[in-house]
Amino acid sequence: MAVYKIFPTKDATIYSLFPNMNTGLDEMIESTLTTFAYSTVNPQASRFLVAFDAATIENIIESTTYLGISGSEQLLDTGSWTANLRCFVSTATGLDISPTGTLLEVYPVSGSWSMGTGKYLDDPISVDGTSWYWRDYSGSNAWTTINSSYNPYSTGSYTGSSDNRNINGYAGGGTWFTGSTVSYFNTDTYPLRATQSFSYSSDKDLNVDVSNVIRAWYTGAIPNDVFDGFIVKQIPEFTNNVNFQPELKYYSLDTNTIYPPQLEFKWNDFTYNTSSAISEISATPVTVTLEQNPGTFTLDSVNTFRVNSRPTYPPRVWQTASLYTTNYYLPTASYYAVKDLDTDEFVIDFDTTYTKISADSTGNYFKLFMSGLEPERYYKILIKSTIGNSTIVFDDNYYFKIING
Repeated sequence: MAVYKIFPTKDATIYSLFPNMNTGLDEMIESTLTTFAYSTVNPQASRFLVAFDAATIENIIESTTYLGISGSEQLLDTGSWTANLRCFVSTATGLDISPTGTLLEVYPVSGSWSMGTGKYLDDPISVDGTSWYWRDYSGSNAWTTINSSYNPYSTGSYTGSSDNRNINGYAGGGTWFTGSTVSYFNTDTYPLRATQSFSYSSDKDLNVDVSNVIRAWYTGAIPNDVFDGFIVKQIPEFTNNVNFQPELKYYSLDTNTIYPPQLEFKWNDFTYNTSSAISEISATPVTVTLEQNPGTFTLDSVNTFRVNSRPTYPPRVWQTASLYTTNYYLPTASYYAVKDLDTDEFVIDFDTTYTKISADSTGNYFKLFMSGLEPERYYKILIKSTIGNSTIVFDDNYYFKIING
């Protein structure tokens, strides 16, 4: 099984309250609803944009090292691979306490935009990149404001729309695709819109499946010359309710933490081609060791770890070789995960579809892509397996470090 992560090339938050302000270098990106003035309500919204390198995405799709997709059938197969947009929460306040919670929706951006070099409330404000009004910089290349001018199957906050409740009544706030000229992307099978609901008890990290956006972009179902990342926004917005002011803030590309946004690809490359010379282990206790771990890797490394297993106390038999050198297979219900050693957080969690451990004629193995891990940090690998009636997590100091190459 395989997991591959890439980081953004640009991101920015756009604010209806400051429609010319660029925030391309902010450490946070946010989607908020804020109401000012309790006597005369003045609701404002923010949305954020995030984009990833197109050439890297193409390489992941086409390369046999990664997905290795050879035709449209595999590309459109919803069970063989996924792509998730992940953003890690910094602040979550004012969430809706109703059963539906606070809802974020994610769409593919329609049209290009530039990140800029501004920060929130610079004095004077920075206007050299995207903002609520503008794609590129203040006074140049405005977001579409007339309904008839949008690209096919795209929309935005236009004059007269329900979203047009920002300061001074002007439209803005980005444009996004809602469908495609290709018929199957207009069905429930391949929706371009992704959503996630947040409540007080839920995980606040954003983790939404955007596989259909990648499919639509790669096949040309949405024009790949005008798709430029994702826009994340709340629904509803501009609500006249002083008691309803949700704020969801996430670490950006420019964070000084280890939590920038990610586009995470997962695909199913599981194989279980065993040899009759090796038995499957069927009882506990079990000793599991990790082979082919030099201990340090660069970010562009791809390593195949070998997993060796044997009974901890093998039965005594008369033979001339050591029983402790005999390798066994783990059952097919075996998975790997990766944790950050300092924070003890999963960077790759156990997944019954995408982190299954494979097998060949010499034993078990799995492939790990170091891209998406932070340099100069230590990580540890965990192995989980269901053996007999027991599910066991093996955590025996399987450590490695990512270094700057």
